[in-house]
Amino acid sequence: MRIASLLARPFVQRASARLRSFIVRWPRLAAGAGAGVLAAQLAVVIGVPWTIHAVVSGLPSIADVKRMGEMAQATVFYDVKDQPAFTIFEERRFEVRLADVSPHLISALIAIEDQRFRAHWGVDVVRIVGAMLANVREGRLAQGGSTLTQQLARQSFLTLDKTYTRKIQEALLALRIEQQYSKDEILELYLNKMYFGAGLYGVEAASLGYFGKPSRELTVAEAAMIAGLVKSPSTWAPTVNMDRAIARRNVVLASMREMGVIDEAAQAAAKSATVVLRDALRSDEPFGRYFKEQVRLELIERFGRERVYQSGLRVYTTIDVDMQKAAEAAVAKTLDELEQRRVAAMKARKKSVAPEESPLQAAVVAIDPRSGAVRALVGGRSFADSRFNRAMQAKRQPGSAFKTFVYAAALEAGYTPATLIEDLDAPIDTLQGAWTPEDGHSDAAEMTMRAALKISSNRAAVKMLEMIGPPAAVSYAAKLGLPGLPAVPSLALGSGEVTLFDMTSAYGAFAADGQWHKPSLVRRVEDLDGSVLYTAEDTAVQAVKPDTAFLMTSMLQEVIDGGTAWKARQLGFRLPAAGKTGTTNDYRDAWFVGYTKSLVSGVWVGYDTPKPILPGAAYAADVAVPLWARFMAPATAQDQPEYFSAPRGVVAVQICRLSGKRPAGGCDAVPVTLEDGGHTEQSMIRTEYFAAGTEPEDSCHLHVGRSLLGRFANWVTASGGQTAHGAGTADAAEEPVAAPPVSPMQQAPAVAEAPEPPKKRGFWGRLFGRGDRDEKKTEKKDPPPRRR
Repeated sequence: MRIASLLARPFVQRASARLRSFIVRWPRLAAGAGAGVLAAQLAVVIGVPWTIHAVVSGLPSIADVKRMGEMAQATVFYDVKDQPAFTIFEERRFEVRLADVSPHLISALIAIEDQRFRAHWGVDVVRIVGAMLANVREGRLAQGGSTLTQQLARQSFLTLDKTYTRKIQEALLALRIEQQYSKDEILELYLNKMYFGAGLYGVEAASLGYFGKPSRELTVAEAAMIAGLVKSPSTWAPTVNMDRAIARRNVVLASMREMGVIDEAAQAAAKSATVVLRDALRSDEPFGRYFKEQVRLELIERFGRERVYQSGLRVYTTIDVDMQKAAEAAVAKTLDELEQRRVAAMKARKKSVAPEESPLQAAVVAIDPRSGAVRALVGGRSFADSRFNRAMQAKRQPGSAFKTFVYAAALEAGYTPATLIEDLDAPIDTLQGAWTPEDGHSDAAEMTMRAALKISSNRAAVKMLEMIGPPAAVSYAAKLGLPGLPAVPSLALGSGEVTLFDMTSAYGAFAADGQWHKPSLVRRVEDLDGSVLYTAEDTAVQAVKPDTAFLMTSMLQEVIDGGTAWKARQLGFRLPAAGKTGTTNDYRDAWFVGYTKSLVSGVWVGYDTPKPILPGAAYAADVAVPLWARFMAPATAQDQPEYFSAPRGVVAVQICRLSGKRPAGGCDAVPVTLEDGGHTEQSMIRTEYFAAGTEPEDSCHLHVGRSLLGRFANWVTASGGQTAHGAGTADAAEEPVAAPPVSPMQQAPAVAEAPEPPKKRGFWGRLFGRGDRDEKKTEKKDPPPRRR
């Protein structure tokens, strides 16, 4: 009835008549209009529920809201003493309780961001209406009207897109948060979660990062400046633009005065306060950055980036902070000294001194040979300038430092330190033809293995490699962590390429009674709950026989006590130690790897693009050994002398140091030609060590008796310059110094070497002299083809 009476009304009938007339006159247009009306009705029926579903379905669950207090935590690296050393983080954050935050900062945040925070229930309708009117006037989303709770919701779960959909989601989330948390809990979450620029999350990090103090100590002016950063940290951060930061601070102070939390005098004082910035957080770690970076890479490979940066792992590393600092100080001092020498040499040659395009570099590795734990790692002069880790990533030729492995393989094959290496003048057959390596150390046709290693004879090393076969040396090196080396004669001179890290680790086997431990930088990894996620396993391998390790050490000790590395003693390093120098072609790389019972360390000096380290000669004895000593002296300062003791299976036998055989009657008084042309007598008898069963049985054939005729014959042999049964040492490059004290193992002390005379040095002077040059002309001429 009501519908009939409504249709009977005049205005309805007039409208119906006009509609019929329109349809008759414009049928297509009428059809289109009808379809539009139907589509609008369908949009209302279908679109509104779909929009509501899209908004609501994108919201986090109640459980997610309950977990919003779980924030990314920094991963902490601990040193060998379990003290914090480094941190890795996605967000630099230090959680703080609300009670430990300055009331000035709390008041400033509420004043500038949400003055009705204590009154509303998550959404402030008054602010929303005001923001909508402002947006209409501006024709864009100029204001958001968000409360602190809405900002917390956005920071925790949503994007920063300025859309109405996001604003609706933000409001709904704010309601959920207000139901779940109290006002103080919301405020504490906000203070710890919000971003304040410069990588600083939370008010505690912001306070430490900008003003160098905890948030509880902030003044009114400082609190106002930090509170003003929330809306746009990149715009108002004092580290970005101080004038804008001060202007924003003053706006916050005005809001605080308007709200009544400060009086006019406090506002005026804060506005006139001078801003003093002090960064207590973001300065780079002053040490160990190459070590930290290597650990970071290993962790990411094992656990993934997100877990490493956000889950708060506790990583117990092997670094010894004191050793690390000593290594970096030694690198800095050595490189500075070498740079001064380069400049002085250039000026002496009257050449212009131009800055190096790529500066001279150095690297250091220190490992505990008993476990493989890496105590210090320096990959270059400056991590800030170059992250390339030259200790672990750069493969270079080790020069004569590789001879150690050739002789060790020979010992394993049954040779002894007293083995006489003969026919040194005979050329070596190679695929490119006959080859005789250059050797500036001695022109002797034969010498014992011990003498050959002490003076770093090139010919003897190549000859010994020929005797045992290159494949044997390659296989032996691989057992010590040096795989993939070329089985060629020049391998004896270090033509293969290795890293300092691997070389140092390999030498560690000789210090650890033949056991090789795979090097490690991490002991253990735990999660926040203390559950162990990873523990390093000791992968000890008996790569070298204990007697071989001892025999090798006994020979390498002479390199430090009176050979090419004697400068280590001059620079103050006193513990029993062994090691070997290495200088490559054209003085482009300088190496030294040495060890005590408790620490093995290797050093390298050179340019990234190989070229001579200094104008003129730059032997490892003058370049690498000082760096090694400068590190080892402080690194082992607290260590007590620990001598290398012979294992079972090693016997001590007296021999003639020249023939390698048991002493004859004349070995205790052999005529020696002095540097000044005079003559004296010296004993050639020394105690040598042998693996049981390899000691010599024959007597020396060089010094058969002590008759007057025999002694005269020996004198004639010596003064005539015969060197067939002995070995010389490299020419001296420095003024002589007193011979350093030798270890108890060395039965026959070395004699200090005199300055280079104008005439050729006598044989005996060369044999007993202290070599302070490294291998003269070491690999100066490689066999063809030249391997680099």
